[in-house]
Amino acid sequence: MYRVLLIAGLFVAAEATAARFSADQRIEKNRPVTKVINLLKDMGEQLEKEGKEDEEVFEKITCWCSTNDKDKTTSISDAEGHITDLTATIEEATATSARLNTEIKNLASEIAKNQAALDKATSLRQKELAEFNAEEKDVLQSIGALKSAVTVLGKHHEELIQVPSETLINIAVLIQDQFHRHKDLVNKIVSPSQRKAVTAFIQAPSDFFDAEPTFKQSYAPQSGAIFGILKQMKETFESNLSSSQKEEMASQTSYDDLKAAKETEIKAGTDQSDTKTQELADTDEKLAESKQDLDDTRTSLDADQTFLLNLKETCQMTDAEFEERTKTRQEEMQAVSQALAILSSDDAHDTFTSTFNFVQVSQKEESKRASAEQLLYHVATKSGNPRLATLATRMRLDGFEKVIKEVDGMIADLKKEKADDVKMKDYCIEALHTNEVNTEMKKRDIEALEAKVADLKAHIDELTKAIATLNSEVEEARIQLKRAGEDRELENKDFQQVIADQRETQKLLASALNVLKGFYDKAFVQAKHKASAKQPAGPPPPPGFKTYEKSSGSGGVMGMLEQIISETKTMEADAIKAETDAQKAYEAFVKDTNASVEDKVRAITNKSEEKAMAEQDKVSTEEELTSALNELQELMNENADLHKSCDFTLDNFDARQAALDQEIEGLREAKSVMKGSSAGFLQK
Repeated sequence: MYRVLLIAGLFVAAEATAARFSADQRIEKNRPVTKVINLLKDMGEQLEKEGKEDEEVFEKITCWCSTNDKDKTTSISDAEGHITDLTATIEEATATSARLNTEIKNLASEIAKNQAALDKATSLRQKELAEFNAEEKDVLQSIGALKSAVTVLGKHHEELIQVPSETLINIAVLIQDQFHRHKDLVNKIVSPSQRKAVTAFIQAPSDFFDAEPTFKQSYAPQSGAIFGILKQMKETFESNLSSSQKEEMASQTSYDDLKAAKETEIKAGTDQSDTKTQELADTDEKLAESKQDLDDTRTSLDADQTFLLNLKETCQMTDAEFEERTKTRQEEMQAVSQALAILSSDDAHDTFTSTFNFVQVSQKEESKRASAEQLLYHVATKSGNPRLATLATRMRLDGFEKVIKEVDGMIADLKKEKADDVKMKDYCIEALHTNEVNTEMKKRDIEALEAKVADLKAHIDELTKAIATLNSEVEEARIQLKRAGEDRELENKDFQQVIADQRETQKLLASALNVLKGFYDKAFVQAKHKASAKQPAGPPPPPGFKTYEKSSGSGGVMGMLEQIISETKTMEADAIKAETDAQKAYEAFVKDTNASVEDKVRAITNKSEEKAMAEQDKVSTEEELTSALNELQELMNENADLHKSCDFTLDNFDARQAALDQEIEGLREAKSVMKGSSAGFLQK
């Protein structure tokens, strides 16, 4: 409407200006009506042109609305379906991840238990094997010695007196050693009478078979007893050895079966754990990708929904505006046509001819009208208001009363526009301040969330490193435990060998010492007995042998043997003590290491749970951060929109207020001029 009024105003102003410069044209009676008719025709053509332009614009907007509405509706539908699928996928992946974590944890616990059971069985088996080997070696040595003694006695079973004294001494030492080493077993197989006979034999091997009352008495009863005891001991040892070997074979078989079963279970558990770990990694990766895809899809969906909402609103407003513009233009064109028909009729022409003298006003009144008209033109030019230009033109066509009323309406509109600008300024200041405060608070929230995410990430990295360190320490502890077991086994093996060597040395030295003692004691007792016998009567015998005396070094040799035997016993005692201390230290080390491993495994579990919670908290915080960033972006968009709608008002508020004041003042001056001349004008 303003454009129409502006065009009309320009045309009328041009015609009015031309009239002021030509007095002759102003006198013509039909000239003003002709101007109006021409102006109405131009207005009709302009309205038709603008209507076609509106239709072209409306067609383009309608095409744009239809195309984008269809595209965004399809995009939103696809996004909503994708979000449903992603939500289901995330829920499934989350449940799968939790299940796999639990299963991996259970498998690790099961593998640890199976490994502990296998290690315990291995340690027990090694201990049993070491004990068996030591016992077997001892029994084999005993069987060999008993077998040799039985063989010797078997050859002289009826005539033990023919057995050399040294051999009898060795057999006595053997029996004494076996009775001492296998005390419990001997008590089961030897009767009191047999023990008594053995004791007598050990105390005096050479004299045990001395007969009473005659020298030629048979030795069978006593020799048979010793022979039977040795044979019975040998057979019992052989039987026990066979049983022990069978038990050892059965124990080894059981251990091998247990070991194979446990190793199979450990391998199966490890394979399952590796498979599930890989599955967990794939699931977590899929979960992270789905969450990121969900965030992106939601962001895209929000943008599409906002766009579609704005699109529908814009298109509806465009439809309503086009409808209103079309309706208004039709009404305006109808009014113009009607006015044109009225002014162009023959009756109107006659009427204008007979009554056109209303323009023949006094020169003074014309001067006032021109002054008011120029004042309105000046205000219209300065303010750029087409209505004022039109109003100035109408002053030549209409009476002052209508113009004054319209001036009053324009003044009221300008005052309202001033008040609206004030309200708009207040609203903009308040809205911009609120937006600035909310933006600052949101930035602080984002900084806090980013700091929290960074802290959680650092904490997760720290927990990851701690868990890796603990796993490494647990693995190293188990390796050290295994090495300690191997070292303990070797040390025990060396100990068994040392003990066996020491005892064998003691046995050999004792045998040698007993042989020497037996020889010297018996030999010099017999020599002393012979020296006291009476010499037969007759010529003295030729000079005999010199006196047989002990070797000057015999005492030293036997003393050295006794010293060495004592030292070997001391070494044996030291070795036993060292072995006992080493075993205690090993057991303490195993206990402490197992306790440390349990503590570390417990710490790994706790830290893993803490890490999972931290990761969950990190994901939640990142979602909050994404939401906060979106909200900040919305605030920034709101700020941009506010500046678009408010910057012009705020920047030009004072100038607009001054311009409006000037425009109002100009209207008031024009009104005063018109009021000052209207009374006289109306009287004529």
